[in-house]
Amino acid sequence: MRYSLFALARGALTKHRHWQPAWRDAAPNGPYDVIVIGGGGHGLATAYYLVRNHGIKKVAVLERGWIGGGNAGRNTTIIRSNYGLDGNIPFYEWSMKLWEGLEQDLNYNAMVSQRGVLNLYHSDTQRDGYARRGNAMRLHGVDAELLDHEAVRQMAPFLNFEHARFPIQGGLLQRRGGTARHDAVVWGYARAASELGVDIIQNCEVTGFIRSPQGRMTGVETTRGRIMGGKIGMAVAGHSSQVAEMAGLRLPIESHVLQAFVTEALKPLIPGVITFGAGHFYVSQSDKGGLVFGGDIDGYNSYAQRGNLPVVEDVCEGGMALMPMIGRLRMLRSWGGIMDMSMDGSPIIDRSPIDGLYLNAGWCYGGFKATPASGWCFAHLLARDEPHHTAVSLRLDRFATGRVIDEKGQGAQPNLH
Repeated sequence: MRYSLFALARGALTKHRHWQPAWRDAAPNGPYDVIVIGGGGHGLATAYYLVRNHGIKKVAVLERGWIGGGNAGRNTTIIRSNYGLDGNIPFYEWSMKLWEGLEQDLNYNAMVSQRGVLNLYHSDTQRDGYARRGNAMRLHGVDAELLDHEAVRQMAPFLNFEHARFPIQGGLLQRRGGTARHDAVVWGYARAASELGVDIIQNCEVTGFIRSPQGRMTGVETTRGRIMGGKIGMAVAGHSSQVAEMAGLRLPIESHVLQAFVTEALKPLIPGVITFGAGHFYVSQSDKGGLVFGGDIDGYNSYAQRGNLPVVEDVCEGGMALMPMIGRLRMLRSWGGIMDMSMDGSPIIDRSPIDGLYLNAGWCYGGFKATPASGWCFAHLLARDEPHHTAVSLRLDRFATGRVIDEKGQGAQPNLH
């Protein structure tokens, strides 16, 4: 069933009694050509593009809980491609282009809203850094504008310009950036993949791997039985280290909690996404009117989907410094996602050292915005055994060879041997 205005009108006339489930809740039915571990945005997008782009018909997605119950429903919904290093810019710009056509491709309203992403700067040094980033973006064909104090004030007059401890000097603006509805993205990919024949198997936790006598991965042990497959792709975000350990791998990844917050609803106020340059704070406004904001990761390793109060305090301090009026709002809820923090702050899309096992991990803060390109490039790798041209730098061995992509200047605390 295709969604359309006509289908909506027909549903209304029949009292909405004839809508079909968005996707099939399949049972294991192997062997499969490809098994994707992880039913979040990256895993479902990978399965969808495996069928659509490469014609691989027998694909399964294994999700230990329910679709949309992991990090896919626990982020701040920001999409952007304003990166500064050659290893990242082509990849995230490809993701941005896929976002721009995603709803038509999936026939699903993912609520993609390109309202702009504005990164504020508060010093001459920070301005020069953003100028370098903006120039690097433009060299790759990505839109970037360096705004001065007055241009920022005209765009966001509610910010603290008069008595700020860190005066706003300007900002770097990407107008094509914005937000998308996180759970709608997952549901859209699940629906589209299911329509193409992908088996989406929920409540199916992987408990081990199966190898051939030659050492190749040939399947997985799960809570719903043994499932065999020709190739196995891991896309399990914050649990990458745990699942890889079952296969005997130690990844250059640490798992941390990243908290996010939502306030009570306001009238339309914030035009897009705004980030505070003197601290780690970013904010946007949802279609319901609530302010959605977040900041830094909790400083300890954890697999819990909840954080601690020191980070709440730090995030709220950043919000008060940027826009003191936020102090009058009541916070409705908060949540935590589990971030797989790589040692250089950039992701990994590569074959593992074990034949038949492929990795999609290390997304740090960038997992949601990368969803379409991650699925596209991981599907390309699984189907062709070679990296997509936008992801050639996202190799696992870069930590051994020194070809790191240190976008932020810091990753997690390194513990490599």
